[in-house]
Amino acid sequence: MAASKVPAAENTLRILRYMASRRGPVSATAIATALGLPRSSVYHLLAVMQENGFVLHLPQERVYGLGIAAFELSSAYARQEPLARLGRPLLAGLVDRVGESAHLAVLHGRDVLYLVEERAKNRPSLVTDVGVRLPAHLTASGRAILAALPASQVRAIFPDKSAFIVRQPDPAITGYAQLKSHLEQVRQRGYATEEGDVTAGFGSLAVAALDHVGWPAAAVAVTFLSHRVGAEQREALLAELRSVAADVSHRIYGI
Repeated sequence: MAASKVPAAENTLRILRYMASRRGPVSATAIATALGLPRSSVYHLLAVMQENGFVLHLPQERVYGLGIAAFELSSAYARQEPLARLGRPLLAGLVDRVGESAHLAVLHGRDVLYLVEERAKNRPSLVTDVGVRLPAHLTASGRAILAALPASQVRAIFPDKSAFIVRQPDPAITGYAQLKSHLEQVRQRGYATEEGDVTAGFGSLAVAALDHVGWPAAAVAVTFLSHRVGAEQREALLAELRSVAADVSHRIYGI
């Protein structure tokens, strides 16, 4: 009801969200068609957003892209660390329930960056910690996120053999063909695994938390001593991971 009282504000946000979901600039006609809005209204709103720096008009191509003000909002989002803030209590609850260490990570280039790390009591220390980066293809978190990306983007991130760093002997993934096959398995299962590729003797399970357009915003994972967690326990861990990942997704947009 509140949104219906301010249609201009609601439609402005809808336009910005739509533009953010596209791979490149879009025309006003495409925006109007996709959102079911009158073209005259779209042009008017785009003009106001352009004046305020949220939209950039490319007249030769007759399209609109996001402007510097939109980028500044993105930077402010990163500075304020809302993802870490909303994820921390969820991971703390997860650790309390399952008794294993858990973390929340995002993709940063070819690495995963750990934003939240919750350690379980009486469990060995891990190499992961807040601010630590690890090669994405070696970690369950990274594999969960990569599996949710378009194949073309994964290929761009890993263009050649030199992109595949190794930490342990006999790693599961050493090249693009192996990565592609592994990510297909992750998509089919709905979760990612890792066994000893980061630290010998440790395993991890991870589930991606998706945003409103299906893009992987982060991954939630648990790490454990492989020999102590059997198949039945892993199924229980996965159920908890899926629940927490869904909560993260909902909280990103306040649903």
